[in-house]
Amino acid sequence: QAQLVESGGGSVQAGGSLILSCTASGLTFNTYAMGWFRQAPGKEREYVAAINAGGGSTFYDRSVKGRFTISRDNSKNTVYLQMNSLKPEDTAVYYCAVRRRAVLSDPPTAFDYWGQGTQVTVSS
Repeated sequence: QAQLVESGGGSVQAGGSLILSCTASGLTFNTYAMGWFRQAPGKEREYVAAINAGGGSTFYDRSVKGRFTISRDNSKNTVYLQMNSLKPEDTAVYYCAVRRRAVLSDPPTAFDYWGQGTQVTVSS
């Protein structure tokens, strides 16, 4: 049984930065790809970023490319999302997700487990 716990959400002004963390348990973390998704009220959940099991390959939605960085520390079973130059349109609940495979396609598909989410609010 996989469990994902997100942290690091909060409120920030436009142009500011936040870093989100997701710590996993109940799975062999270093064998699975990981991703970040977000969902704003009344809108469909959207893909943000993904990283392969070893951390050597990363993928980003074009809306965040150049501003966000996904990384992982397999010794800590943790994946991070560093968010810089935040915009009001980045406001959403951010979810960590597990893909039960080591590799990713572009765009990434088929994530299997999800955390409960952490709220990010960006004010103008």
